[in-house]
This record gives sequence, structure tokens and C-alpha cells, in this order.
Amino acid sequence: MEETPPQPQAAHASPPFPAIFTPPSALSSTSLRGSPTVPSPAHFSTPPGPPVFSSPLRPAAVPFRTTPISPQAVPLASRTASSSSSVSLPTSSAPHTMNGAATPHSHAPSVAPSLEDSSIDSPYVLFSARKVLKQKKLLNAPSLGFGALVSPGREVSPGPEALERDPRRCLNCGAYVNLYCDVLIGSGQWQCVICKKLNSSEGEFVVSSKQDLVQWPELMSSTVDYVHPGNRRPGLIPVPVLRVSGPIFILIDECLDEAHLQHLQGSLHAFVDSLPPTARIGIISYGRTVSVYDFSEGAAVSADVLPGSKSLAQESLKVLIYGTGVYLSPIHASLPVAHTIFSSLRPYQFSVAEVSRDRCLGAAVEVALGIIQGPSVELSRGIIKRSGGNCRILVCAGGPNTFGPGSTPHSVQHPNYAYLEKTAMKYMENLGHEARRHSTIVDILCAGTCPVRVPVLQSLAKCSGGVLLLHDDFGEAFGVNLQRASTKAAGSHGLFEIRCSDGMLVTQVIGPGEEASPDSHETFKHDTSFCIQMHSVEGTQSFSVSLETKADIRNDFICFQFAVRYSNMYQTESTRVITSRLQTVDSLSAYLSSVQEDVASVIIGKRTVLRARTASDALDMRLTIDERIKDIALKFGTQVPKSKLYRFPKELSSLPECLFHLRRGPLLGSIIGHEDERSVLRSLFLNASFDLSLRMLAPRCIMHREGGTFEELPAYDLTMQSNCAVVLDHGTDIFIWLGAELATQEGQTAAALAACRTLAEELSELRFPAPRILSFREGSSQARYFVSRLIPAHKDPTYEQESRFPQLRTLAPELRARLKSSFIHFDDPSFCEWMRSLKLVPPEPS
Repeated sequence: MEETPPQPQAAHASPPFPAIFTPPSALSSTSLRGSPTVPSPAHFSTPPGPPVFSSPLRPAAVPFRTTPISPQAVPLASRTASSSSSVSLPTSSAPHTMNGAATPHSHAPSVAPSLEDSSIDSPYVLFSARKVLKQKKLLNAPSLGFGALVSPGREVSPGPEALERDPRRCLNCGAYVNLYCDVLIGSGQWQCVICKKLNSSEGEFVVSSKQDLVQWPELMSSTVDYVHPGNRRPGLIPVPVLRVSGPIFILIDECLDEAHLQHLQGSLHAFVDSLPPTARIGIISYGRTVSVYDFSEGAAVSADVLPGSKSLAQESLKVLIYGTGVYLSPIHASLPVAHTIFSSLRPYQFSVAEVSRDRCLGAAVEVALGIIQGPSVELSRGIIKRSGGNCRILVCAGGPNTFGPGSTPHSVQHPNYAYLEKTAMKYMENLGHEARRHSTIVDILCAGTCPVRVPVLQSLAKCSGGVLLLHDDFGEAFGVNLQRASTKAAGSHGLFEIRCSDGMLVTQVIGPGEEASPDSHETFKHDTSFCIQMHSVEGTQSFSVSLETKADIRNDFICFQFAVRYSNMYQTESTRVITSRLQTVDSLSAYLSSVQEDVASVIIGKRTVLRARTASDALDMRLTIDERIKDIALKFGTQVPKSKLYRFPKELSSLPECLFHLRRGPLLGSIIGHEDERSVLRSLFLNASFDLSLRMLAPRCIMHREGGTFEELPAYDLTMQSNCAVVLDHGTDIFIWLGAELATQEGQTAAALAACRTLAEELSELRFPAPRILSFREGSSQARYFVSRLIPAHKDPTYEQESRFPQLRTLAPELRARLKSSFIHFDDPSFCEWMRSLKLVPPEPS
């Protein structure tokens, strides 16, 4: 292999890529050419970081804000009926946000839905359609498919009601009692909605009338949380009072040049200032040796130095643990010492290229794990000391692991590099599994221009349940992600169960976990559930669940139940039960009208991106999208009279445009420079929540107008008007584009830029990873990153431009002429040209 020049965090081989859970009973179906089928089980990955851009280093604000200072509410210009989205922009007053996107108020938990209207939106489960088609052939069509996005760890306000008792479960299949169960009030028996068996309530549900059942929240609400009383110890502080978190170990790369180290120091100072007083931290630095900092020396900086060339012997580790040093200490007692340690760090002193410097990252993680485990390392392998919540190891890395256990050669030109890299990946996988076994998550935050050998570090992060993030530098975005990584877990030891009415099958699950072993959970006599062992329970993640039916459906309703049992942040075992019921229909039109196009687009996107493991695969998946769109039109659309063209179903008018964005965007396209950057972006997309996934799939375009208002517009290049500013939210990146005419007016430029920056911060306020916010002017070199994400609609005829981009009609003739002359011709087709190339009529804009 050849040595490539240093570039922002590009590695030299594709990292381990997430795959799917494949239930043993998965249906096989005839697929399209290149359309996803159910592959064999494979390893999983957790989200890596965003793609990076070359830009000057920016120091972190000290201290940086955990969330942006609440700005003034942003007024929204009136929208036309043909605008691309009906969701209003979030403002500082919006109470329901998650992952940086506004959650409509209809998503907030409300009163129990009526049994006639069981398709009320849930903040935890989003189905690709609100009704289920009874015909097997069309419902199971692989081009469109049916499924759900489930975010079991999502935090909303107000949350579901918490019940401090064990749940009632069906003795036959294990399903939980819920609001759709029929209750015989005379005997108290209840009928399971999954297997239809009667269960006793031991007289609990014996009431005089149905109205009296309102006293049981599980019979009135679609989502309830059970707090299990069995693990409440005598003298335990009540649940709402004490929030317990595991210790946080910060691992710092000692091989940084001065400029990078200064920015890292600023981010670290701000990070520890943001931690709660009760948080326990430890600090380790690593190069050729491992330095474990001791907090017992007061203001002095003291560290025990250990060799990094090999794994630490158990005897040496015991001497460290039972010695007089204090390596984990609460912030309230050690904050001045932590600041002193960070200030004492020195840049790399030798004249050695970044890629050739010795870094013993593997040995440093081993030492951190040993200290976190403490005396429990002496216990048998089956006994694990639980520290309360997930413990965190946050690695601040500027280069690859090139020394000691799990290392790779400095140069990829080493004659045995491929074998040594494979060996290093296996070591990192084992280290990651060992960390997860001890409830410890390893997050690796990389920055700088030195290749970090993504496949090796990704193995450690994904197997522990952590993430690998890539940054240009150790400045602002790095500091924000450092803080958000330390707080993103809602719980640990998660077990996720999926149950469906008889006749429905789970055929594919994509998400952050692995199929649970049979002995890891309770089973019932006829339990058909599919169980997933979650690496960690986090609100910023979701599972994509693909569903099929065994035969034509005869029932009027289909029920789905999703349950996650986990240890929450109060060290209490909790079970969240989410039950949904969807109506079945014979009418194809009624089914298509109920399709949630954004949700369907995300599920299709995840199934497609899953198979894009290499650059060649990504090219094949672009062709797969073409075939998918044609098949949807063939199965669900209509043929144009006296023509070979097909019309796409009007009920799915926005679906082709979302998939067109996917086809040409960074997930499958080539607008990001290095394949490794695209690969880690795909891994993030496969595990991300619905809100972040949708933005990564199709960018959101918002134009700043005179008077400080914003207008949401289609993501077309027609938005590049020289007298305007535009915000483009693409999930992991937010771009602020300033028109050339606006940029010449200093006062207006500053106001527009400030308003756009405030909006960008609001859009990404709770998002993880925090996106890079990049601003530039029209015509600059970096403007190409903005232009490449917009559909080139300037190539379309005027009538089509005005139909899909009605804001164009409001422009004066001279402005339209100036806009038309500003475009440069290139071969990329417009959306309408692409649809016609597939022998399809472009759908009318919604």
C-alpha cells in the first residue's frame, strides 16, 4: 500500500461497518436488481464523526456554552402552499426539541389516544405509514417496504408516567398489558393484543365499569415507564433526588504540536468547568509511556509513569490501585488540580513527523479500565462491580496507535502492514468488549491533520458502545462534542424487545446493538419477540425496524409493542413499554395517503446506505435508488395514457426528491474528498435518531430575509441570490452562505451573519455530534461545499422552476436575469432531468 500525504483524519482502509440484526425467521423475498435483501448477521458499529473541512484552527470559547445563549425568537416569513416543508423553524421558546430539530407539539405526550384513532404520533416510534395495507404482495414490496424508527431512550418533556411496580405480562408470549387490551371487568382478566390469550390480573382489574380502569396508567397511555421496586435498597435516596453517573477518564495525546495543544487545552479547561460538582474524573496522558495523574498532591502536578510498550501486569496494576495515589476524584475537590494539569501539558519536543510519533493509546485505555474496575479486578470473571451508570473514557487523539498493544506500523508501506492492522483491529475489538463488560464506554475524539487509522480505532469505539468522531482541530466543535459525549447516555445494560401481532415479522433491524443471546433475557412459552442487546441507552440513537407480513392480513388492526429494560441514571432498573396499534386497509390509495414520506425516506436510506461498504458499493447503491424509484412508480403509480412513461404516485411526491438528495449527497456521492470520511459518516447515519438522519439525508434550506425573518425553501441552487444569506442544515454540517451583493454592505452583512449563526446554533442545540458551522461568501473556494449539496434546478425550464420554487416569481426581472447568469454549467442532472431519464414523469410539488 502507498503512503498518502497527511490529510484531515483520513485513514487508509475502510473501517468496520455497521450491519443488521437478522431474525432467524426473516422472510426471503424476490428483490429488485440491487435492492436490499436480508443479509447474514454481521458485526455492528456505533456512530463515528462528521466529515471535516480544511479551515483555520479556531480555539474553544472558554468556557464554551453547553447550549447556546437563548436568542430572541426568530420571526418566520409567511410560507406559500408549495413550500418544501410545513414545520416552522425552532425558536428559543420551543419547548420540544431533540437532536437539534423541532419536535411538533403534537409529538408531546398527551392524553391517551382513543382506540379509533391509534395513529397519533409518538416521540418514540415513527411508522413509515399510519395504516397497514392488507395485501401481502404490495405491503412487502421491497422498493417501498413498511417499517418503523424506534428511539427507546429518547428524553421528552413531559415524559411518560413512571410506575413504581412490576408490569403485568402475558404468561404465554411475554407481552405487556396496555391500553389496547380487552379487560373483562367482572373477572379482571385481560386479553393479550399479541397472542390473544387471556391472562389473570389476580383481581386487580376487577371494577364496576370500564371508566374505572382510568386509575391504571398502563391501560390509558401508549407509553409507560416501570421502575422496578425489587432493586431498591434500604436507605437508598429516593429516585428523583440522586442522579448517579460513572467516572470519566480523559486520555490526552502527548504528541501534539503547539498550535493543536493550545486549542486542546482551551477545550479541556472549558470541559471540566462544565461538569457537575459530583462528577468524578481521572486524567491520563500517553505517548511512549502512560502518565496517570494523581489528585492527592494538592496544587502540585504529580503522575505515576507506566510503560506503554506492553500491557500492564496484574501485579503492577494492583500496586497502582492499592497505593496512596488518588486517580479518580470528584470535580468539587479537584477542579484546581485538573486546571493545573491541563496547563502543564507541553507540545511534542522532537523533530519527528506526526504520523511517525509513538502513541500507546491501547495501553492507556487498559490502565484506565483497570483503575475504573478497582479492586473488582481480583474477582472472578463472572462478577462485575457496577459503578452506577455508564463509565466513560474520552480519548483526545491527534494520531494513530503506533506503539504497544494494538499498534500498527508508522507507515502503510510496511511490508506486513495489512496483517498487523488486522491483528490490531482484533485487539481493539477485544478491548472494546472488555470495556463494555465493565459498563465502560470508550469515545474517541480525533482532530488534526494526521491520519488516525480509522479501522483500528473504530473497532475499539464501536465494540464498547462508543463513537469515533473526526474534527479539523481541537477547537470549538471538539470542545462541545467532548461535553456532550460525557452526558449523552440515558442508561446502561439495555435490552430491547420487539413484538408484533401474529402474522407480522421483523425482517431487519439496523441500529446500535447486537442480537441478544437467549440466556440474557427472560423467555416465555410462545415468545416470538426479537431481542437486541443495546450497547448503551441514548436519546440520540434510533433503530430502523423493517417489517413484513406472512400472508394477506384479515384483522382490522395490527399491534406493535416495543419494550426496553435498562439501568437508568438513578441506578434503578427501569422498563419503558411503548405500544402502537395501526388500522389495516384494503384501499391502496388510503395506504399511500397514510405514508409518512420523511420516515419512509429515512428507513429506505438506512437500508441502502447499509450496503455501501466501499466506494464501489456506493456507486452500485446509486443505481439501486434508480431501480427503487422505477419500481415504486410501476407498482404504486399510473401509466401516462398513450405513453411508456409512468407517473409517480401523488401521495409520495416528496419521496423521490429525498432519495435524489441521498443519491448525490455525501452518504453515497463523492462531494466529500476521502472515502474514509464518507465511511464514518455512513456509520453515524445508520445509528442516528430520526431528526439527525433526515437532515443527513436531505438538507434543509432556510433563507434570511430583510427585517430579520427566515423563509424555508427547497434545497435548490435557485436560492443562491446575491442579495440574500442562506442557512443550509445538512445534519453533521451547517453552512451559512452570504451573497456577493450582501457581503459588500458591512452593516447588513453583520446583522445577517449574526441572525444566521443564532439560527444555526438553535437548530443544533441538542445534536450529537455537534455539527461544524461554516460560513463563507459567494464565490469563495469553500462555497463549493454548499453548492454541491443543492439540486441544480437552474437547468430546468422556467415554468418548472417557478412551479417547484415559487419564490422565484417574487424577484424583479433584473434580479432574475442576474441570478440566471451567475450559474456555471456542469453535467450534474437536475431532479426533473433525473426523473425523465428513468422514464418517469416528475411528481407535482406538494
